[in-house]
Order: sequence, then C-alpha cells, then structure tokens
Amino acid sequence: MSLKIAFQMDPIAGVDIDADSTFRLAEEAQVRGHELFFYTPDRLTWQEGRVIARGQPITVRRQRGDHVSLGEETSLDLGGMDVVWLRQDPPFDMGYITTTHLLEQLLPGVLVANDPFWVRNCPEKLLVLQFPDLIPPTMIARDLADLRAFKSAHDDIILKPLYGNGGAGVFRLDPNDRNLASLHELFASLSSEPLIAQKFIPDVSNGDKRVILVDGEPVGAINRVPAAGETRSNMHVGGRPEKVALSDRDREICAAIGPVLRERGQIFVGIDVIGEYLTEINVTSPTGIQELERFDGINVAERIWQVIEAKRGAASAA
Repeated sequence: MSLKIAFQMDPIAGVDIDADSTFRLAEEAQVRGHELFFYTPDRLTWQEGRVIARGQPITVRRQRGDHVSLGEETSLDLGGMDVVWLRQDPPFDMGYITTTHLLEQLLPGVLVANDPFWVRNCPEKLLVLQFPDLIPPTMIARDLADLRAFKSAHDDIILKPLYGNGGAGVFRLDPNDRNLASLHELFASLSSEPLIAQKFIPDVSNGDKRVILVDGEPVGAINRVPAAGETRSNMHVGGRPEKVALSDRDREICAAIGPVLRERGQIFVGIDVIGEYLTEINVTSPTGIQELERFDGINVAERIWQVIEAKRGAASAA
C-alpha cells in the first residue's frame, strides 16, 4: 500500500535528525514506499469548501546538514491525501487551535493523526484531569487566594503555565519560598489563562519517565533525568535521556488511559510519569521515539505506520 502523506510541522530544514520524532516518522514512511509532502501551519488555508496547503514534496535522508530535498512549491488539496500529520510544536495557542478546526474538515475521508478534534479537546495538562486517581494533588486556578491555599496545604509545589511546553515557565516553590504572589503577577501580566499547580514529587530527582503509546498500547519508555540543580527534566532544558524499563505502575496507568486514547484517535502519544504519578498526556507533538529506538531497539515509527496502514486499509475496504 502506497499512501499520500502530508506533514504539517515546523520548518523541516531546521530539525535535529537524531532527535526529531517527525523526521523519524517521515524517514520510516519513505522506506515503506509512501509519498511525502511538507508544509508549515501558516500555509494552511480553507477556501470554498477545500482545505489547501501550500508546500513541497520532500525526500529525507539521514545525512546531517543535507537531510531533506524539497521539491517545487505547489498548492495541494489536502482532501486528496490519505494521511495528514498534525506535528507542529506548541505553543497550544489560537493559531494551533485554528489548524485543528481546519484539519477537522478533512474527516473522515482523510486520516488525520492525531485526530484534531480530540487534540483540541485534550490539552496535555487537562486530559489528565479525567484520571484523578492517577495524578498528584493538582489545582487549576487563576485566583491568587486559591493558589495560596493550595500552597499552604501542600507546602512544596510546582507552578507552571497551563498551556506551556518544553519546561518553559516551570517553577518549584518549596516550603521556604515567598515568590508565589510575584510569579502570579508575572503570569497575569503575560496571559489571561489559569495556572496549574501540582504537589512537588521528590521522585523527579530520579527522572521523569516518558512512556510512548501507539494506538493506546505502551511500547516502551525512556527516563529523563534533570541536570544538576534543576527541577525540570525536559530534554529542551538539559534533561538527560536514559534507558529504563516499563514498571507495573506504568502499565497500570497505560491500561487506564489507553482505551480513551484509542477511542479518540490519538495514535502517537507520550505520557509523563514521575514516581507513581501521571503528570501529563502529550498528544500535540510528542517526542522520544528516536531515543527509545537507540536504547531498546524498538522501532516505534514502524509500529505507528503499521497502525495507520491498517486503518487506511480498513477504510478502503469499507
């Protein structure tokens, strides 16, 4: 089966070919004989009933500094594609949300991964609220008095933007910290959005585990260990990836959330687990598949394409 595939992503010429999950997905798709097209989110248009992207056909190769060849720019009716990947990085702002509305117009004739309706309705730090027994004590609030009460109840907390990403704007407020009001003032000056506060989990010093799920099933995990003196373990801010096995608790968490992810068309998901707690469910543009492949030899990209090919085959036969 040869599929026509479009990647909606950040500029492909600038990706790190040794870490970028979208590049690995494109590389595997090419090996499987699929036809690839690339465009950036700002080139997406709805016009007279059609969803159109202005972009280029691509060929990728694992050669640093020369990893992509771009064909002639053209306008493509995305309704003629088999698969469209929603893979640009956050911020999860109104620009991002608008692309989900436009891509939703392609359903059900085109398989959009991950399903844009549920990407829009399952932000990373909000979807976890459906599983209160799996997460640490958590509050989402904008009011300073509410946040003060949460800090008083739990002493040591993490405070971060509700729609942040990559570890940006994440603060630990320990029992001796007096900066909650100042941080609240700073965040309020930047955005009208609420904040998310969670009880600090000391186990983060041992790492923040990224578990990869494909169509609701866990396929493996990597551990992200914070740099010395850091609370954040994100690789964007110096976190070190390490080999790690799935624990019984990881599998228990995945068994609880997997059916929901599968039902909502979230084919490629990365969840974050610290100690015994689920902290985030990443559906926008999760990472980690290249690290997992290097550590454990698990070709996650292959598994993802097997799922997609099966879904497209079933749709064609229907």
